[in-house]
Amino acid sequence: MGGYAEQLQLLGIVAFAMILGGLVGLEREAAQKPAGLRTHMLVAGAAALFVALGSLVARTFESPDANGDFRIQTDPVRVIEAVVTGVSFLGAGTIIRSTGRRIEGLTTAASLLIAAALGIAVASRQHIVAIGVTLMVLVVLKVVHRMEQRLRPGG
Repeated sequence: MGGYAEQLQLLGIVAFAMILGGLVGLEREAAQKPAGLRTHMLVAGAAALFVALGSLVARTFESPDANGDFRIQTDPVRVIEAVVTGVSFLGAGTIIRSTGRRIEGLTTAASLLIAAALGIAVASRQHIVAIGVTLMVLVVLKVVHRMEQRLRPGG
């Protein structure tokens, strides 16, 4: 399953996803949120690894048998669904209810989900999309946050 060159390429894919996830994580870290730099890097890297490995495994077993039928049929959406499910569970752990009716951690949970999506985009070789989305996420987390603070009473 994959020669050395392909495995090195996979490492590069995971590293690129981790860098983009790390950019989102840096903002969360600076905001002192529960899931910061390392968490976002690991989520993005894991998502990229799952998608890339799913593709590799599928190619390994997709050769036709004696009847000309393929041994397995793959559905890459299933891999993506599994990543989303796992990351959603992780994100749920960052959401807490503090005193009163205030709920915190929703933005961090959403940023973990988008870090996973960045990993999926990188593994799917959609690098321009991944970079563009990373920039959009940073704008939302920084610029829109400042706008929200100004719109709040007393802000």
